[in-house]
Amino acid sequence: MHSSPDACPDACTTSPVTGLDSRAGKRVLLLGATGTIGMATARALLRRGHQVVCLVRPRQGLGSSQAQTQLSERLPGATLLWGKATEEDFWKQADLSHSHFDAVVSCMASRMGSPQDAWRVDHQAHVWALQAAQAAGVKHFVQLSAICVQKPLLAFQHAKLAFEKALIKSGLTYSIVRPTAFFKSLSGQLDRVKKGKPFLIFGDGQLTACKPISDDDLADFLVGCLDDVSRHNQILPIGGPGPAITPLAQGDQLFALLGKPPRFKRVPLGLMDAIVGVLSVLGKLIPAAAQKAELARIGRYYASESMLVWDAQAQRYDEQATPSHGSQTLFDAYARWVKGEGAPERGDHAVF
Repeated sequence: MHSSPDACPDACTTSPVTGLDSRAGKRVLLLGATGTIGMATARALLRRGHQVVCLVRPRQGLGSSQAQTQLSERLPGATLLWGKATEEDFWKQADLSHSHFDAVVSCMASRMGSPQDAWRVDHQAHVWALQAAQAAGVKHFVQLSAICVQKPLLAFQHAKLAFEKALIKSGLTYSIVRPTAFFKSLSGQLDRVKKGKPFLIFGDGQLTACKPISDDDLADFLVGCLDDVSRHNQILPIGGPGPAITPLAQGDQLFALLGKPPRFKRVPLGLMDAIVGVLSVLGKLIPAAAQKAELARIGRYYASESMLVWDAQAQRYDEQATPSHGSQTLFDAYARWVKGEGAPERGDHAVF
């Protein structure tokens, strides 16, 4: 597998951020490096002295060269490999064995969760990457999945599960990481509350709970899978530090930080059901409505299901069984964001 001609091998052997010699660690192919979690994972890999090659989709059209330069600046210390993971021809041409990769770490995920996109990215692109890794003798595959696959009702959940099964059967050492909610997914109502609008909750705001984990803490956990043998050949649910948090508690904290009296608007789950039903009927005639129906189903799922470990025997979510990792809490992040410090890039994964 050949790196970008624009990337300088000599400049990439030592991280300018940490000064660590990346040749002392493993050589890692990182998928999904341009997302916020992917970039955090690249930084964590470099901090631990690994040599990082990031698979990056080539930019097209006007300004593509500038965009590629900016991306190189956002991933200092890593080598950029230009290619499309969703194209089978790329993986057929890629020579992983030539570069002697020790591991693949994937933070790649579909952007919207629509059925077509989910099966194309969450499943098929990963299967091609896995096959290339097997053929090249790569030893370890670390996969970022999601905790919601334990109760699969949606297309993207089934796609992720299908790849998890393929990875487990592959013969490679695997570490399947299933994180709880991300900070950025729980940041969408900050602007609403700042503008004096009420915080939206479903039901009484205590139907669900989660143990959100920051990008940096999740990245640290993912990278730790490379050397921690207790995380090898394991499915690993993981959350952030502290107790599980309900939407009601999230809203209360935001109002307190802003010095505003709490204001909530309760949205009945029945309204979500009605929206899903109408869009599903329209989706039989209008493709765009079908995609909106799936997005509505995703919203309905997160409005009614906790992001915690599911106890199938007891038929309940178990906060105590949901492991914690890291030191950054959602409320710490809220405090920074309220001050205008580093609001998250939410992308397409926002719930609100």
